[in-house]
Amino acid sequence: MVAPDLPGWGDSPPPRGPFSYVETVAAYLPAALVGNSFGGTVALRTALAHPTRVSRLVLVGTGFPEWEWSQELRDHWSAADEPYRAGDLDRAAQMDLDFWVQPALHDEVRPQLRRSMELQPPDVEPEVRWPDPAPLATLAVPTLVVVGEDDRRDFHAIAEHLARELPDAELVVVPGAGHLVGVEQPDELNRLLLDFLSR
Repeated sequence: MVAPDLPGWGDSPPPRGPFSYVETVAAYLPAALVGNSFGGTVALRTALAHPTRVSRLVLVGTGFPEWEWSQELRDHWSAADEPYRAGDLDRAAQMDLDFWVQPALHDEVRPQLRRSMELQPPDVEPEVRWPDPAPLATLAVPTLVVVGEDDRRDFHAIAEHLARELPDAELVVVPGAGHLVGVEQPDELNRLLLDFLSR
């Protein structure tokens, strides 16, 4: 198993020029792909661009290209962007924690979240190059779509859309989890992954 740092995440600094998340991940193919949230968006786009090189696909609380986000999500992103751009990373991180993460897990997630903000300064916004997306109906890769029962409405709608449009997809809703299923219900997610990937 490989868990690569995407450019600008983990220990990987943001690139200074145009780059591709998809081609960063494609360097590890052939493989099964698992992605959470934005990582799910990247995994999906990679599978659509390289369908014959992806054996299985797992999308957890994933975003979706060109989704019409709700006013709730847009309001949160706009509000949290203000302290982030002002350099108040502690406040920006706390706003994200309050919106996305169960209170009991704030201390666990805070260092990771704040680190991601440090790695992605607001004045460095290199161009991201995405491949032209193929229709979901063309992706015949077996796909597991997972969403937390308590995740935001947008992500439930996306999960249902993916499960409906992908030809070989199944949808699982995980009780007791919000957006970070792997942090909030790790044993259940591990069980789902092991079962799906070992078929």
